Amino acid sequence: MRLTDVAIPLGLGWSSPFTRWQGPLSEMSGIDLAVDVTGRALAAREFDPAGVTYAVLGTTVPQATGFYGVTSVAPRLGMPAVTGPVIAQACATSAAVLQAAAVQVQLGAHRTVLAVATDRTSNGPLMVYPSPARSGGAPRTEHWVLDPMQEDPTTRDSMLATAENVAADEGFTRDELDEVTLLRHEQYRAALGDDRAVQRRYLVEVHVPGRKGHTVVAEDVGVHPATPEGLAKLAPVTPGGVVTYGSQTHPGDGTAGVVLSTVDTARALGAGVARVRAVAFARVEPARMPKAPVPAARAALADSGLEIADIDVVTTHNPFAVNDLYFHRQTGFPLDRMNPYGSSLVYGHPQGPTGLRAVVELIEALRARGGGRGLFTGCAAGDTAGAVVIEVDDR
Repeated sequence: MRLTDVAIPLGLGWSSPFTRWQGPLSEMSGIDLAVDVTGRALAAREFDPAGVTYAVLGTTVPQATGFYGVTSVAPRLGMPAVTGPVIAQACATSAAVLQAAAVQVQLGAHRTVLAVATDRTSNGPLMVYPSPARSGGAPRTEHWVLDPMQEDPTTRDSMLATAENVAADEGFTRDELDEVTLLRHEQYRAALGDDRAVQRRYLVEVHVPGRKGHTVVAEDVGVHPATPEGLAKLAPVTPGGVVTYGSQTHPGDGTAGVVLSTVDTARALGAGVARVRAVAFARVEPARMPKAPVPAARAALADSGLEIADIDVVTTHNPFAVNDLYFHRQTGFPLDRMNPYGSSLVYGHPQGPTGLRAVVELIEALRARGGGRGLFTGCAAGDTAGAVVIEVDDR
């Protein structure tokens, strides 16, 4: 989808830290997390929520009160009259949220829209589905977070199997995947320099309520140090495979958000703008999920009238190092110009907000170089992917 008058005011994009599964955010509802971080982000940026007339919420893991969607969030942020949809598209939820919000601006229905994605994979619900016809009327059950990782209902393959399938198709070696993993960790560590100066531009701390006051979570939790020696010692997750627990992501908890508006409105709100040029989606052959970001990216670039050679920075949702290696092989885009501040391979994957954090990091990376064009692309369950083209004008 080509977009011509949609922008994110520079500075009005943020993310919480991402924390490991069963970590410090494991008892905090994803809805409460979204309210806490979004409210603090808007206040710190001196943005008046009264200017928002529409909101889109993305989430993939059911939470208490989540049935009410945007109306369980907006009034608590000082937006009592604001409503909008809840969107879930597995790990492409962030791209779908951005598209839904951007369409409202592009068509002139709303001038300023809030887009937020949030998920808590920790303590995911156990769904109990009545089944009176079964023996004894026993219900069917599904663990909402764990079971989908193990089996795609279309192919019966696990998500890990999709990575091994692509690695086998392309002849990727264990050493190549470990090299990509090490690069992503090096980039992430570099972004922690100067007392986390880069991350402080967009990471917003979480205040976790407790019996004796609140606990502040200001940094990512659950990032495991990666060294060549450490990665080499890890056994493949699947016997005979090439993917290890080092070269794949881990589940997490977190939230992220942006404000979208017309370009003129965005310029009035900030020092510059990040134009949203296009959003696109794609699906590939069965059980080949890590391939999907490539056609999604190509579709978004085509809608923007651009080619990969026109792109300065790429960020990805890469649950497997296989993803980035495949993207590099197919497009020729340099691995070291992808994910300059790290990626979900390193800091984890709360599903819904993962892509939105990557978009925010893309904007910040483009700002740091004085502007330019960027691409986010990331895979999702069902052998699909979403992609977003951003152009930053820091004037």
